[in-house]
Amino acid sequence: MTDDPRVIGQRIYTAFNTRDLAAVETIFAADFVSHPLGTTGPDAVTRSWSKMIATYPDIHVVVEDMLVDRDRVAVRSTLHGLPAGAEDQHAPTMMEIFRVQDGRIAELWGLSSLTRPGR
Repeated sequence: MTDDPRVIGQRIYTAFNTRDLAAVETIFAADFVSHPLGTTGPDAVTRSWSKMIATYPDIHVVVEDMLVDRDRVAVRSTLHGLPAGAEDQHAPTMMEIFRVQDGRIAELWGLSSLTRPGR
């Protein structure tokens, strides 16, 4: 395992795009906090990803920019593979910042322009 925040950041999106839900346990800390979702722990990530994949089976994330400052990583990404109408004219964008501690993601803050069903 690496402590390099950039490598850890890339692992998130690779795991999501390849549907490697088992990798969640190795990417996120046991006490991981998702501030936008108000959830804790890797199991919450697995549930969230599973719902997104079930709702949008072809969804995938393209990292447009990744900036690293010590233990913080800021990522601007776009979401692709959404059904017609979900993307409108532009692919939805996500902005995420996460903090790495002991080689795992400990906290995440983020915003998304994707309108999720049921919201």
